[in-house]
Amino acid sequence: MQAKFRKLLVALAIAASFTLPAFAATPVNVNKADAATIAKSLDGIGQSKAQAIVAWREAHGPFKRVEDLAQVKGIGKGTLERNHDAIRFSGDLPAPADAPAKKASHRKAKAAQEG
Repeated sequence: MQAKFRKLLVALAIAASFTLPAFAATPVNVNKADAATIAKSLDGIGQSKAQAIVAWREAHGPFKRVEDLAQVKGIGKGTLERNHDAIRFSGDLPAPADAPAKKASHRKAKAAQEG
C-alpha cells in the first residue's frame, strides 16, 4: 500500500512540474513602456513595481543602465540579474513574432544566444 502511495506522489510531483510555466523575460524598453507592459514583460515585476519604475522615470528621467533600476524601491539585484538581457533603454524591440520565446526557459534562451 505504501509503495503505491509513494508512486502516486512521485507521479503527481512530476505532473505538477510540467504544469508550471517556465518564464523568461520578454524584451521591453523601460524608458518608453507603460507599467502594464513592463509588468507583463519582466520576471518578478508586478504591477506595483512596474508603476514604481514608471514613476521614478517620470521624476528622474530615463534610465541609462540596468543598475539604475536598483534605485527603484523593491527592485533588487536578483530581479535585475534575471531580467538583464530583456531590459532595453532605446531602439527597436523584436517583432511580436518573438512572443512565444517568453515561454522558453531563461537558461535555454541564453544558451542559444551564446551558441
